Amino acid sequence: MSVWGKLAGAAAGLAVGGPIGALVGGVAGHYVIDRDEAAEGDGKGEDQVAFTVGVIALGAKMAKADGVVTMDEVNAFKEVFKVPDGEMKNVARVFNLAKQDVSGYEAYAEQLATMFKGNRKLLEDVLDGLFHIAKADDAFDPTEEQFLSQVAKRFGFTDTEFNYIKARHVVASKRNPYDVLEIDPSISNDDLKAQYRKLITENHPDKQIARGLPEEFISIATEKVAAINEAYQMIVKERGL
Repeated sequence: MSVWGKLAGAAAGLAVGGPIGALVGGVAGHYVIDRDEAAEGDGKGEDQVAFTVGVIALGAKMAKADGVVTMDEVNAFKEVFKVPDGEMKNVARVFNLAKQDVSGYEAYAEQLATMFKGNRKLLEDVLDGLFHIAKADDAFDPTEEQFLSQVAKRFGFTDTEFNYIKARHVVASKRNPYDVLEIDPSISNDDLKAQYRKLITENHPDKQIARGLPEEFISIATEKVAAINEAYQMIVKERGL
């Protein structure tokens, strides 16, 4: 079942709750809910709904933070989510409800941090999705970076970990390849290769889907792996390996 079907199913029985659950409830009336279909699945439905609505909601709060919502940002939602044309109106409803909600971004970030406790890689995937949206208009605003930094703190990431995540989203020509690979330049060649293999394994699309990333977000995994490969090749060339 697609994540959009699971979003409909959330109102039919997934106990999402909290501010994310309130947003699901706000759009549930616009879906034809099939309770039998919602009851089926692989057990990841709740995580996938929370992930999807959480990214949309935090994206809305981020758009509000810089004061401007551009068509590029709206199109970025469609690109990241692989949203069918017929579902864009429902994404827009979630986005607008979150933007109008008096609750701060903190409530959404803290709910995701609680739901995905012990699944930090999925929280990292959330940040990757938000970075993708933030840079969609080719103008990564300082207020957006500050917003993402604060979300990362709510998720339990250190400043160093946040900088490693951010490094993957910097313009390729300005990336620090060591930061992308989450390593120090003094690392040995053997440890470099081991770290590269570890990151490629962790971020393989199949691994990401297994930990709860909806299939519709596969572009996040593809972009991340591409950045890791490019960084590794830069270091290999630099070291003459």
